[in-house]
Amino acid sequence: MEAVVAKARELGALVQQSEAYVKFQAALKANEADAGLNELMQKLQFTQLAFQQAAQGETPDEAKLQELEAEYQQTVNQIMDNPNMQAYQTAAAEVDGMMNYVTAILRMCVEGQDPATCEPAPEGGCNCDCGSCGGCN
Repeated sequence: MEAVVAKARELGALVQQSEAYVKFQAALKANEADAGLNELMQKLQFTQLAFQQAAQGETPDEAKLQELEAEYQQTVNQIMDNPNMQAYQTAAAEVDGMMNYVTAILRMCVEGQDPATCEPAPEGGCNCDCGSCGGCN
């Protein structure tokens, strides 16, 4: 097992050197440095807490809950419109895709497939021969 762990650590170092990871880290730092984005994130948390508090009790104020829900959604939209958040979302999706691909290869190897030739199916596909399958999706 020591050899497997050593190779996993090597793979981790390669992941950290990948372009996807470097872009992800840069996007994360840009988010952390964006004061406006951080204010919006705090506002989102406060709105969520206010909603939870307003929803407690025997007779919650439905008008207040709707107002807080609208404020929450507006803040989410502002956050998602932020260019730094958009860059972060794109970079995070790229890292997730890379990790899903690597994990799929490892899973295929554990299932007995040839490590040198096994190839995960594209996103949304499957790797079966469809002989015993009712179809994807």
